[in-house]
Amino acid sequence: MALERLQKIIARAGLTSRREAEQWITEGRVSVDGEIIRELGTKADPVHSRIKVNGKPIREGTDHLVYLLLHKPKECVTTLSDPQGRSTVKDFLGKIKERVYPVGRLDYHSEGMLLLTNDGEFANYIISPDSGIEKTYWIKVSGKPEETALEKLRVGIVLEGRRTKPAKIRRLPTPSKKQSENPWVEVVLKEGRQNQIRNMFTRIGHPVRKLRRVRIGPVKLGNLQPGSIRALRDSEVKRLLGKGSLSRAGKSG
Repeated sequence: MALERLQKIIARAGLTSRREAEQWITEGRVSVDGEIIRELGTKADPVHSRIKVNGKPIREGTDHLVYLLLHKPKECVTTLSDPQGRSTVKDFLGKIKERVYPVGRLDYHSEGMLLLTNDGEFANYIISPDSGIEKTYWIKVSGKPEETALEKLRVGIVLEGRRTKPAKIRRLPTPSKKQSENPWVEVVLKEGRQNQIRNMFTRIGHPVRKLRRVRIGPVKLGNLQPGSIRALRDSEVKRLLGKGSLSRAGKSG
């Protein structure tokens, strides 16, 4: 069988996304035929090579692909375990038997739409900036930002030495004068750096008080309550991938 990149094999096995698999490799957590691999680009035979992650053999291939949408509540870690004993997304998986993992992240104090899957290729596509998938957030900020300040964020600012990509930003309707003092703003991004929105608004002097992700691509959070989870419909998976049909067999749960 043809050799394939290690990160692709690990992602396809449903352990994590390809991007995080690359991190595992550089951290020395992956071995092939008893040898620790740290070099990205290393290839292996997915059938005959003995590939292990953290000392445990991976299972090549996934029999049942699962795609889930969770309304992540606040004060919940976007991981399956936490050494500090905090609540994690695993607490909301209920009776789901398949091993799934989060697609991207929402920080501890944020809430909203989070996808989980055991399809590494799907996860890699969703989180890759090259896919151009928009993520929509509703945020409540401290004080009333001037339009000139918002325009700077729309064009892009430099954070940690790199300019942010152009963002769509609009003010959301405020039903009362009191609420307008700390208004809600909609932000649409095509990238997802760590704490990006919080850092953007802190930079212009209006820290984020609340943050909720309400949409990924064409799929909306809707009325799903915090802590609730549902399977994505096949049609939603197809729309996220921008395809008329799934590239691989698999149900959405």
